[in-house]
Amino acid sequence: MEKVKAKKHLGQHFLTDLSIAERIAQSVTGHHGSDKVLEIGPGMGVLTDYLLLLPLDLHLIEIDRESIAYLNKKYPQLEGKIMEGDFLKLNLSEIFKGKYAIAGNFPYNISSQIFFKVLEVKDQVTEVVCMLQKEVAERIASPKGNKDYGILSVLLQAYYDIEYLFTVPPEVFDPPPRVNSGVIRLKRNEVEKLDCNEKLFKQVVKAGFGNRRKTLRNCLKPFNLPAEFNSNPILDKRAEQLDVADFIFLTQTIEASRGNN
Repeated sequence: MEKVKAKKHLGQHFLTDLSIAERIAQSVTGHHGSDKVLEIGPGMGVLTDYLLLLPLDLHLIEIDRESIAYLNKKYPQLEGKIMEGDFLKLNLSEIFKGKYAIAGNFPYNISSQIFFKVLEVKDQVTEVVCMLQKEVAERIASPKGNKDYGILSVLLQAYYDIEYLFTVPPEVFDPPPRVNSGVIRLKRNEVEKLDCNEKLFKQVVKAGFGNRRKTLRNCLKPFNLPAEFNSNPILDKRAEQLDVADFIFLTQTIEASRGNN
Protein backbone atom coordinates (compact mmCIF):
# COMPACT_ATOMS: atom_id res chain seq x y z
CA MET A 1 0.00 0.00 0.00
CA GLU A 2 1.14 3.51 -0.79
CA LYS A 3 2.35 5.47 2.21
CA VAL A 4 0.30 8.32 3.65
CA LYS A 5 2.02 11.69 3.42
CA ALA A 6 2.26 13.56 6.74
CA LYS A 7 0.25 16.79 6.62
CA LYS A 8 1.68 19.84 8.34
CA HIS A 9 -1.74 21.48 8.98
CA LEU A 10 -2.79 18.38 10.95
CA GLY A 11 0.42 18.38 12.98
CA GLN A 12 1.28 14.89 11.72
CA HIS A 13 4.66 13.34 12.54
CA PHE A 14 4.63 9.61 11.85
CA LEU A 15 6.64 7.44 14.24
CA THR A 16 9.10 5.19 12.39
CA ASP A 17 10.81 3.40 15.32
CA LEU A 18 8.89 0.17 15.92
CA SER A 19 10.52 -0.50 19.29
CA ILE A 20 9.15 2.78 20.63
CA ALA A 21 5.69 1.99 19.25
CA GLU A 22 5.82 -1.39 20.99
CA ARG A 23 6.94 0.22 24.25
CA ILE A 24 4.05 2.71 24.17
CA ALA A 25 1.50 -0.04 23.49
CA GLN A 26 2.89 -2.22 26.28
CA SER A 27 2.40 0.68 28.70
CA VAL A 28 -1.39 0.32 28.34
CA THR A 29 -2.45 -1.81 31.32
CA GLY A 30 -6.25 -2.07 31.12
CA HIS A 31 -6.42 -0.10 34.39
CA HIS A 32 -9.66 -0.40 36.40
CA GLY A 33 -10.81 -3.24 34.16
CA SER A 34 -11.29 -1.17 31.01
CA ASP A 35 -11.68 -3.54 28.07
CA LYS A 36 -11.54 -0.98 25.23
CA VAL A 37 -8.83 1.25 23.80
CA LEU A 38 -9.43 4.30 21.62
CA GLU A 39 -6.38 5.30 19.59
CA ILE A 40 -6.34 8.95 18.58
CA GLY A 41 -4.71 9.79 15.24
CA PRO A 42 -3.30 6.39 14.19
CA GLY A 43 -1.89 7.73 10.90
CA MET A 44 -0.42 4.67 9.18
CA GLY A 45 -0.94 2.33 12.13
CA VAL A 46 2.59 2.02 13.52
CA LEU A 47 1.25 2.07 17.09
CA THR A 48 -1.97 0.30 16.04
CA ASP A 49 -0.01 -2.84 15.07
CA TYR A 50 1.12 -3.25 18.69
CA LEU A 51 -2.16 -2.17 20.29
CA LEU A 52 -3.84 -4.98 18.33
CA LEU A 53 -1.69 -7.47 20.24
CA LEU A 54 -3.32 -6.44 23.52
CA PRO A 55 -6.32 -8.40 24.82
CA LEU A 56 -8.45 -5.27 24.45
CA ASP A 57 -11.15 -4.08 22.03
CA LEU A 58 -9.42 -1.49 19.80
CA HIS A 59 -11.14 1.47 18.14
CA LEU A 60 -9.51 4.20 16.05
CA ILE A 61 -10.38 7.86 15.46
CA GLU A 62 -8.64 9.69 12.59
CA ILE A 63 -9.36 13.07 11.00
CA ASP A 64 -7.27 12.55 7.84
CA ARG A 65 -9.26 10.95 4.98
CA GLU A 66 -6.14 9.62 3.29
CA SER A 67 -5.19 7.85 6.53
CA ILE A 68 -8.75 6.51 6.92
CA ALA A 69 -8.61 4.88 3.47
CA TYR A 70 -5.18 3.42 4.28
CA LEU A 71 -6.30 2.08 7.67
CA ASN A 72 -9.46 0.48 6.28
CA LYS A 73 -7.35 -1.45 3.77
CA LYS A 74 -4.68 -2.38 6.31
CA TYR A 75 -7.05 -3.53 9.06
CA PRO A 76 -10.09 -5.34 7.66
CA GLN A 77 -10.49 -6.90 11.13
CA LEU A 78 -11.33 -3.41 12.48
CA GLU A 79 -14.29 -2.89 10.18
CA GLY A 80 -16.83 -0.65 11.92
CA LYS A 81 -14.24 0.42 14.51
CA ILE A 82 -12.36 3.00 12.44
CA MET A 83 -14.05 6.39 12.84
CA GLU A 84 -13.42 9.38 10.64
CA GLY A 85 -13.72 12.60 12.58
CA ASP A 86 -12.28 15.16 14.97
CA PHE A 87 -11.73 13.74 18.46
CA LEU A 88 -12.33 17.18 19.96
CA LYS A 89 -15.85 17.27 18.48
CA LEU A 90 -16.89 13.71 19.29
CA ASN A 91 -19.67 12.96 21.74
CA LEU A 92 -17.65 10.31 23.52
CA SER A 93 -20.44 9.28 25.88
CA GLU A 94 -22.56 8.25 22.88
CA ILE A 95 -19.80 6.16 21.31
CA PHE A 96 -18.61 4.32 24.43
CA LYS A 97 -20.92 3.37 27.27
CA GLY A 98 -18.41 1.71 29.56
CA LYS A 99 -14.85 2.34 30.65
CA TYR A 100 -12.01 2.65 28.16
CA ALA A 101 -8.39 3.69 27.75
CA ILE A 102 -7.01 6.25 25.30
CA ALA A 103 -3.70 5.86 23.49
CA GLY A 104 -1.93 7.70 20.72
CA ASN A 105 0.78 9.90 19.34
CA PHE A 106 -1.05 13.16 19.95
CA PRO A 107 -0.64 16.06 17.50
CA TYR A 108 1.37 18.74 19.31
CA ASN A 109 -1.01 21.54 18.33
CA ILE A 110 -4.05 20.04 20.07
CA SER A 111 -2.60 17.89 22.87
CA SER A 112 -3.75 20.21 25.69
CA GLN A 113 -7.25 20.38 24.18
CA ILE A 114 -7.35 16.57 24.07
CA PHE A 115 -6.73 16.48 27.83
CA PHE A 116 -9.44 19.03 28.57
CA LYS A 117 -11.77 16.77 26.58
CA VAL A 118 -10.62 13.76 28.61
CA LEU A 119 -11.53 15.61 31.81
CA GLU A 120 -15.12 15.91 30.52
CA VAL A 121 -15.38 12.09 30.44
CA LYS A 122 -13.00 11.30 33.29
CA ASP A 123 -15.42 8.79 34.82
CA GLN A 124 -15.13 6.64 31.69
CA VAL A 125 -11.50 7.18 30.71
CA THR A 126 -9.55 5.01 33.13
CA GLU A 127 -6.15 5.38 31.49
CA VAL A 128 -4.31 7.53 28.94
CA VAL A 129 -0.99 6.47 27.41
CA CYS A 130 0.30 8.97 24.91
CA MET A 131 3.22 10.66 23.27
CA LEU A 132 3.23 14.44 22.97
CA GLN A 133 5.62 17.37 23.05
CA LYS A 134 8.11 16.77 25.88
CA GLU A 135 7.45 20.19 27.41
CA VAL A 136 3.69 19.49 27.69
CA ALA A 137 4.28 15.95 28.94
CA GLU A 138 6.57 17.28 31.68
CA ARG A 139 4.03 19.96 32.62
CA ILE A 140 1.23 17.41 33.04
CA ALA A 141 3.39 15.11 35.18
CA SER A 142 5.10 17.90 37.13
CA PRO A 143 4.80 18.10 40.93
CA LYS A 144 4.07 21.40 42.70
CA GLY A 145 6.97 23.80 43.12
CA ASN A 146 8.22 23.20 39.60
CA LYS A 147 8.21 25.93 36.94
CA ASP A 148 6.50 23.47 34.54
CA TYR A 149 3.57 23.00 36.96
CA GLY A 150 0.40 24.69 35.71
CA ILE A 151 -3.37 24.58 35.19
CA LEU A 152 -3.39 21.26 33.33
CA SER A 153 -1.10 19.70 35.98
CA VAL A 154 -3.55 20.49 38.79
CA LEU A 155 -6.76 19.63 36.93
CA LEU A 156 -5.45 16.27 35.71
CA GLN A 157 -3.66 15.34 38.94
CA ALA A 158 -6.95 15.84 40.80
CA TYR A 159 -8.33 12.74 39.06
CA TYR A 160 -5.31 10.83 37.69
CA ASP A 161 -2.01 9.41 38.93
CA ILE A 162 0.52 10.51 36.32
CA GLU A 163 3.89 9.06 35.33
CA TYR A 164 6.43 10.44 32.88
CA LEU A 165 7.64 7.23 31.18
CA PHE A 166 10.37 8.15 28.69
CA THR A 167 11.69 10.71 26.19
CA VAL A 168 11.63 10.22 22.41
CA PRO A 169 14.10 12.05 20.11
CA PRO A 170 13.01 13.85 16.90
CA GLU A 171 14.90 11.56 14.49
CA VAL A 172 12.49 8.63 14.95
CA PHE A 173 9.67 10.55 13.21
CA ASP A 174 8.87 11.33 9.59
CA PRO A 175 9.08 14.30 9.28
CA PRO A 176 11.14 14.93 12.44
CA PRO A 177 9.64 17.57 14.75
CA ARG A 178 11.85 20.37 16.05
CA VAL A 179 11.50 19.25 19.67
CA ASN A 180 11.75 16.13 21.79
CA SER A 181 8.65 14.13 22.63
CA GLY A 182 7.65 12.56 25.93
CA VAL A 183 5.50 9.53 26.73
CA ILE A 184 3.26 9.71 29.80
CA ARG A 185 0.68 7.47 31.44
CA LEU A 186 -2.35 8.67 33.38
CA LYS A 187 -4.27 6.22 35.58
CA ARG A 188 -7.63 7.20 37.04
CA ASN A 189 -7.38 7.49 40.81
CA GLU A 190 -10.07 6.66 43.39
CA VAL A 191 -11.50 10.20 43.56
CA GLU A 192 -15.06 10.04 42.26
CA LYS A 193 -15.81 13.66 43.05
CA LEU A 194 -13.75 16.44 44.59
CA ASP A 195 -14.76 17.60 48.05
CA CYS A 196 -15.81 20.99 46.66
CA ASN A 197 -17.70 22.57 43.77
CA GLU A 198 -15.76 21.19 40.78
CA LYS A 199 -16.71 24.03 38.43
CA LEU A 200 -15.53 26.61 40.98
CA PHE A 201 -12.37 24.56 41.58
CA LYS A 202 -11.51 24.86 37.88
CA GLN A 203 -12.12 28.64 38.00
CA VAL A 204 -9.91 29.02 41.10
CA VAL A 205 -7.06 27.01 39.50
CA LYS A 206 -7.23 29.05 36.28
CA ALA A 207 -7.30 32.34 38.20
CA GLY A 208 -4.42 31.23 40.42
CA PHE A 209 -2.18 30.65 37.41
CA GLY A 210 -3.50 33.75 35.61
CA ASN A 211 -0.35 35.62 36.53
CA ARG A 212 2.29 33.21 37.79
CA ARG A 213 4.43 35.95 39.36
CA LYS A 214 1.64 37.29 41.55
CA THR A 215 0.66 35.87 44.90
CA LEU A 216 -2.70 34.16 45.30
CA ARG A 217 -3.88 37.15 47.34
CA ASN A 218 -3.75 39.21 44.14
CA CYS A 219 -4.83 36.48 41.71
CA LEU A 220 -7.93 35.56 43.72
CA LYS A 221 -9.21 39.10 44.39
CA PRO A 222 -12.21 38.66 42.03
CA PHE A 223 -13.52 35.89 44.32
CA ASN A 224 -13.94 38.30 47.27
CA LEU A 225 -12.38 36.06 49.89
CA PRO A 226 -13.63 36.79 53.43
CA ALA A 227 -11.68 39.53 55.25
CA GLU A 228 -10.75 37.20 58.11
CA PHE A 229 -9.08 34.85 55.60
CA ASN A 230 -6.74 37.54 54.27
CA SER A 231 -4.14 36.79 56.93
CA ASN A 232 -3.94 33.10 55.93
CA PRO A 233 -0.32 32.37 54.86
CA ILE A 234 -1.53 30.34 51.85
CA LEU A 235 -2.38 33.65 50.14
CA ASP A 236 1.29 34.70 50.28
CA LYS A 237 2.16 31.77 48.01
CA ARG A 238 2.07 31.55 44.23
CA ALA A 239 -0.13 29.01 42.44
CA GLU A 240 2.79 26.77 41.49
CA GLN A 241 3.48 26.17 45.22
CA LEU A 242 0.04 24.61 45.81
CA ASP A 243 -1.05 21.01 45.32
CA VAL A 244 -4.54 19.71 44.52
CA ALA A 245 -5.54 19.60 48.21
CA ASP A 246 -4.55 23.26 48.65
CA PHE A 247 -6.72 24.32 45.71
CA ILE A 248 -9.63 22.29 47.09
CA PHE A 249 -9.18 24.10 50.44
CA LEU A 250 -9.28 27.52 48.69
CA THR A 251 -12.37 26.50 46.73
CA GLN A 252 -14.12 25.36 49.93
CA THR A 253 -13.27 28.69 51.58
CA ILE A 254 -14.76 30.66 48.67
CA GLU A 255 -17.83 28.42 48.67
CA ALA A 256 -18.36 28.89 52.41
CA SER A 257 -18.02 32.68 52.17
CA ARG A 258 -20.62 32.78 49.37
CA GLY A 259 -22.96 30.68 51.46
CA ASN A 260 -22.67 33.12 54.34
CA ASN A 261 -23.42 36.17 52.23
